[in-house]
Amino acid sequence: MNFGMILVWIAFICGLGATFASIRYYAASNRKSRETTKKLEIACTLAVTLSSMILIIHLLGVNASYEYVYNHSSTDLSWFYRISAFWAGQQGSLLLWAWAILMMLMFVRYTGHTKEMTESKLMDITTMVTMAIASVFLILLVIDNPFSAFRVLPSGSIEATNWNPFVTLYDVPYGQGMNPLLRNPWMAVHPPMLFLGYAAFTIPFAAAIANLITKDSHWTLISRDWMRIAWLFLTLGIGLGGFWAYEVLGWGAWYWTWDPVETSSLIPWITATAYLHAQSRSRYGEYEFLAPLLAVVSFILVIFATFVTRSGIWASVHSWQDFTTEGLIIAIFLVILTGSSIFLLGKRYLEEN
Repeated sequence: MNFGMILVWIAFICGLGATFASIRYYAASNRKSRETTKKLEIACTLAVTLSSMILIIHLLGVNASYEYVYNHSSTDLSWFYRISAFWAGQQGSLLLWAWAILMMLMFVRYTGHTKEMTESKLMDITTMVTMAIASVFLILLVIDNPFSAFRVLPSGSIEATNWNPFVTLYDVPYGQGMNPLLRNPWMAVHPPMLFLGYAAFTIPFAAAIANLITKDSHWTLISRDWMRIAWLFLTLGIGLGGFWAYEVLGWGAWYWTWDPVETSSLIPWITATAYLHAQSRSRYGEYEFLAPLLAVVSFILVIFATFVTRSGIWASVHSWQDFTTEGLIIAIFLVILTGSSIFLLGKRYLEEN
């Protein structure tokens, strides 16, 4: 039985359920819905954590019956690179991103000074938005499952199944391994730094949306530390990527060539830097509109960077594929995100002016 595939489905169902339960609570103040939301959040996080562990085990053991393992792991790779294969492909990197978002939400809700805000409407909306975003990543994993496995058809041909967890797996004796360009020590640190940075942008965005709806100034207590974390990880990711490109791609004396994917990751770094300055002044009554604006724009630019990387529309050494269903879903998500954010920001601006 393909437990990894089942866990991805369970995570998606729990994530979507938590989103709707939190909407129901916000609309009707049904306390039972709040408790349901908490249970579904935890179940979703556990399912994603377990599926991530299973995928790492398959990569280490080179269980090439799974398509993702076949494409990115092999027996000639050291354990170091087999673990790095976890984020070498689209499905694995999305799984890492979804896991990071969910874990960060757990830290926000159950640790530190933000734990005291658990019962507030500000935290309820922050949770609702975060779980909705995590659900988008999980539906991408359902469509293109990292546990897609090879099976033998009655005709004798072999194909990968993305939906049936009960088939008998075809035993593939070897994996083709990681792309030679990725077989570099920087592979172990550059991608996870970027993905953790991208994931951390989710919390300030969700808190900013909650602020636009509730006008609760305590949103900065949620956003300030997580924007710093996002900025730090993104800075490290961009910097390490520059060293990697200098070493492997032969860019000569330059660490930067304005590649579309590079540039799309730099822009949210600039807006995040501006946000950190705006937030430092908001305690003095300044930038009360600009701060949430920058938090919202930063996350939208992160999703745009994801679209640039995964859509294949822009030619880049970082792009994974041509335009597919996953790219279309990210594009739709980007449009919805931008439209709803413009509406809330415009509404707040008109109210204050």
